[in-house]
Amino acid sequence: MRVLVYSDDAGTREKVRLAIGRRPAADVPQVEIVECATQPAVVKHLDSGDIDVAVLDGEAVPAGGMGVCRQAKDEVYDCPPICVVIGRRDDRWLAEWSRADAVVAQPIDPIALAEAVAGLMRRRSETRISH
Repeated sequence: MRVLVYSDDAGTREKVRLAIGRRPAADVPQVEIVECATQPAVVKHLDSGDIDVAVLDGEAVPAGGMGVCRQAKDEVYDCPPICVVIGRRDDRWLAEWSRADAVVAQPIDPIALAEAVAGLMRRRSETRISH
């Protein structure tokens, strides 16, 4: 399954990539990570229909992951499940506004992020509309 990781910060993308690993849980397929540093790249990949799950950095600049998530939920046909990484636990209400399917707070807990992504991968396997 293809997992998109969006952040303008290469260090954040690396932390997310390492937390997910090759397979975030024993019962899900191996993942192929697609890294994006800009919002236009995220939109292009999501529009392609080739992304199964997305992990978006809520603190990315200039386009934060929560705004990107809400736009994707409004505009992308068969939008994949999205996990938003928030900067503070108090930002959880913003992640709900963005219509994120999962939320993980900074600092990134690798186990929590892997579990969230695995859950979204399972969900995507059950709900994906075939193209």
